[in-house]
Amino acid sequence: MTNKCHNLMDWLYLAGMVVSGIALLVMTLVVPFAIFMRYVMNDGSSWPEPLAIMCMVTFTFVGAAVSYRAGSHIAVSMLTDRLPEGLRLLASRIADLLMLVICGFILWYSAQLCIQLWYQPIAEFPMITAGHSYLPVPIGAALTLMFVLERLAFGSQENRPVVNMGNT
Repeated sequence: MTNKCHNLMDWLYLAGMVVSGIALLVMTLVVPFAIFMRYVMNDGSSWPEPLAIMCMVTFTFVGAAVSYRAGSHIAVSMLTDRLPEGLRLLASRIADLLMLVICGFILWYSAQLCIQLWYQPIAEFPMITAGHSYLPVPIGAALTLMFVLERLAFGSQENRPVVNMGNT
């Protein structure tokens, strides 16, 4: 059972990394294209900005979940690094429990936002609604929530082979 859980989390980690990487790549291609079209070709389009915003939301929330599992998410550890081992572990558990609360809050309210905006169209993309464009927020919160639960159950996962892949 533990092995299946780790395999699922590894798969979610890799999928989140790929999705956030693609979103970042698309955004870095779309923004210079929009600038080139507007200022060089004198032909500004309306679609690059909302697409870039959707990509930014995606790589921010999904990428945050991935970086949390990898232990590379921003953290201020100046105080906790100076605590004795027992208190350091306690502070880590308290931080994880607070992360559960924060993830639950973000998951609940972002899901409500998606539901409220589900049928509101986006002018530049008629097939996509505003609710669709905000889906990465609850998805990222759910991923982070799962990674927090994994950390609480099995400890830090930052030394797993899939997380260290590519590190030298």
